[in-house]
Amino acid sequence: MELSPQQVLGLRMSSLLLRVAPGDARRATGVAEVVTWLGAMQAQDLASGLWSFGVRLPGLTAADVTDALERREALRTWPMRGTIHFVPSRDARWMVELMGVRVLNGAAKRREQLGLSEETAVQAMEVLGAALAGGGRLTRSECLAVLSDKGIDTGGQRGYHLLWYASQRGLLCIAPNIGNEQSFVLLDEWVPDPHRPERDEALGTIALRYFRGRGPTTRQDFAGWTGLTAADAKRGIAVAGDALARVTVGGVETYLDAALLDTTPLPAGDDELLVLPGFDEYLLGYKDRSLMVADEHKAAIIPGGNGIFQSTVVRAGRVVAIWKRTLTKNQVRIAVHPLTPLHGSDRAEVERAFERYAQFLERTPDVRWP
Repeated sequence: MELSPQQVLGLRMSSLLLRVAPGDARRATGVAEVVTWLGAMQAQDLASGLWSFGVRLPGLTAADVTDALERREALRTWPMRGTIHFVPSRDARWMVELMGVRVLNGAAKRREQLGLSEETAVQAMEVLGAALAGGGRLTRSECLAVLSDKGIDTGGQRGYHLLWYASQRGLLCIAPNIGNEQSFVLLDEWVPDPHRPERDEALGTIALRYFRGRGPTTRQDFAGWTGLTAADAKRGIAVAGDALARVTVGGVETYLDAALLDTTPLPAGDDELLVLPGFDEYLLGYKDRSLMVADEHKAAIIPGGNGIFQSTVVRAGRVVAIWKRTLTKNQVRIAVHPLTPLHGSDRAEVERAFERYAQFLERTPDVRWP
């Protein structure tokens, strides 16, 4: 089957849980369902990550999502590409072990740059393990203070690297914030009953979840997202088997959830408008973002090409504006910067979309235009 770009965008919106019809089996009802469906969700920026849940779970507030995280429906860690993601709590360990290997193998070079020895990294794990044992939970600054008290230099990026390293090795994970700070716990204590799939099963599971949550897309996008080798990416798709379907887009082979083809692949329509956080899987889930972003808009969305993604307004699957927020006690002030012409009824529609975002934050919206 050959799909048009608009059909692909429509299917991707469904796969990403951004377009769900009443009664559709893809309608998620909670945080655990969303993150399990997608496999993992970018969470480097916590506020963005919370809204990634909110936009897929109408009616929930940021406080509701945080409560779900306290119930351990999902947690944050570094499962792949050296970047923080939300993952299903019981899957955190096998995901780190499966996809974190290549990044971890490169850690020695980074330690050398930071002036840290492997012995120091191991010592830091021992110190943190002892400090957190028995249900302990410490903020990031408290973790660094514990390390400093034992004579371990945490200046510059050393402290961050040691917390990353301990998490990448499966000792720590990130629990919900205490105040405005990350907090850390022992992964084995936070999740005492982890899933333990064999390697082939793990590869098949992550392949199914990736393509189910982002398809149609390519094997190269899957390898790029997971950080897996091309051989492992290919093996994962093979293990997923008939759960995935192959279609072509512009003559290129892509994969998606086979069940999605049982529905009519409707194109993304002009009436579909979303306000998304900057680090949503809508963009971060792909290496090739050309279907969603016009070439002339890339610099505005990723200024400087430094990996910092601006929040977006999306219409019919395409980015049409970027936005930034400022929080006050009772308001969320939103500055919208159109990338394509937006006038009259278009702006009114965007403002209605931001009303839902404001409800998520339990504030009133104040939308401003250039």
